[in-house]
Amino acid sequence: MGSTTPLHRVHEAAGAAFTDFAGWQMPVRYSSDLAEHHAVRSSAGLFDLSHMAEIRLSGPAAAPALDYSLSSRLSTLEVGQAKYSLMLAEDAGIIDDVVVYRLAEDDFLIVANASNRDAVYPEFVARAEEFDVTVKDETDDTAMVAVQGPQALAVMNAVSSLHSSADIDGLGYYRITPGTFEDADILIARTGYTGEDGFEIYVPSGHAEALWAAIVAAGSAHDLELCGLAARDTLRLEAGMALYGHEIDRMVRPADARLSRVVDMDKEAFVGKRWLEDHPEPRQKILVGIQAEGKRSARAGYPVVDPGSMEPIGTVTSGALSPTLGYPIAMALIDRHHREVDTEVHLDVRGTMIPARVVALPFYRRRKD
Repeated sequence: MGSTTPLHRVHEAAGAAFTDFAGWQMPVRYSSDLAEHHAVRSSAGLFDLSHMAEIRLSGPAAAPALDYSLSSRLSTLEVGQAKYSLMLAEDAGIIDDVVVYRLAEDDFLIVANASNRDAVYPEFVARAEEFDVTVKDETDDTAMVAVQGPQALAVMNAVSSLHSSADIDGLGYYRITPGTFEDADILIARTGYTGEDGFEIYVPSGHAEALWAAIVAAGSAHDLELCGLAARDTLRLEAGMALYGHEIDRMVRPADARLSRVVDMDKEAFVGKRWLEDHPEPRQKILVGIQAEGKRSARAGYPVVDPGSMEPIGTVTSGALSPTLGYPIAMALIDRHHREVDTEVHLDVRGTMIPARVVALPFYRRRKD
């Protein structure tokens, strides 16, 4: 049995089915994948994300250390602001994608993928050696839960024991604020991985069960559903969000995954910059969205085929029958010559050629008031 989160007993009591994910026993579903997916799109869903890695960089040189360690310019973040970034290898392969929060002038929280914790933490330690900074892995002491969906704000405001330093109604997207839950100091962020409005709460592990129970109680009036990794995967796919190990990995460069926007080539130095300077030309494969006909969906690893030559031109990285849209969608790394929107392709679904076409990402975009 792999690692378990501080909420494992709660998930068992709720009847969750579990799966191994990056060495963690995580709830994959509680009721049904479709019910949980639709709850996030129409009302609200509650996720346990305590498997994610939390790494703290603090000290006088924390900002320049992050500028050197990651692809984005983090030193310009305001206190309370967040940014999506990449940790690149020397050859610009993606070691991980992370979210960085600036908690104070000299204090940053980095949230990394669970599967990459053992790679990212020592890499930060090594890259920070020349800087006056402390690097600490706080994963084991931290629980993280997320409330996502149109009713997320209403649910958060209904938790009477949850207090924030700033009015969360006015908390902007990709922002974070300190708060308290009972007698514990917490952090409340307004980010997400579902394409909906939502909040992540970082709480000491010992308070995780009480916080979960308080959110469940508050959410009962707002059709809150407990949600597992299966719904999270289809939600993020519809939103066109990359998943490490699928759309991005050590062999994928930022431009391949259409992530050049999070690489600041104007920085004086960062790990991976020299390789990017020496290889200005795009590589052969690029990430695209694909919409297919019928109801059969392609899964990760299925070939993408040129309908004219019937030759493989790429590989599906993620795919599903979209619960929201009602038709099959996929992301794939394909030959750049086929990347234009409306280009016709075929998806090889276990020997059956499914007609499809390249479409713009994301597949789904929420309506905003």
